Amino acid sequence: MAHPLQLGFQDATSPIMEELLHFHDHTLMIMFLISTLVLYTISLMLSTKLTHTNTMNAQEVETVWTVLPAIILILIALPSLRILYMTDEVNNPLLTVKTIGHQWYWSYEYTDYEDLSFDSYMIPTYDLKPGELRLLEVDNRVILPMEMSIRMLISSEDVLHSWAIPSLGLKTDAIPGRLNQATLTSSRPGLYYGQCSEICGSNHSFMPIVLELIPLKHFENWSSSML
Repeated sequence: MAHPLQLGFQDATSPIMEELLHFHDHTLMIMFLISTLVLYTISLMLSTKLTHTNTMNAQEVETVWTVLPAIILILIALPSLRILYMTDEVNNPLLTVKTIGHQWYWSYEYTDYEDLSFDSYMIPTYDLKPGELRLLEVDNRVILPMEMSIRMLISSEDVLHSWAIPSLGLKTDAIPGRLNQATLTSSRPGLYYGQCSEICGSNHSFMPIVLELIPLKHFENWSSSML
């Protein structure tokens, strides 16, 4: 179970989130090396008595401090563009779910089924059962099959919302009159929590998202029972 309030990143549940974590580590290492070099240079300047300087002709130094940052930017930009392309790519989704944001709840429509749709409201604190998470549990979870390519169509009926699941690397704006899409693929079953990440009004923090990823066989049984 992924908890959205834990410190640092949540455990990756999708290939996209794994790529994002690797990119974070890659960029953080570059920043660490740059910071170390800068601190080392500052310490040398403060601790060394300068007896000779040549500020009139230092083309070698100018070349280094021009070329090196360009190389560093390329090392950051190329993996970033690759992940950006992967997040926008939707190849042959096997299931499509339409998500609509309201003030202040979510509604879901399984477009591949004729009459499978429901609203998802947050469970009030006084109705929570032992072990359930405050401000995160909903009355109707989004049930989806794991290890399948799923397309989420995201829109809004009133104001701007944002449908976000951190452990899946998903965060897509829900905009009135516009249909955004995102790809969802889970590598393991479980419960995954998210919240609206857009300041959409007074109850902005009271429209959580709960995905329950289950094996395909159990998903088929669930969908048959809902029809």
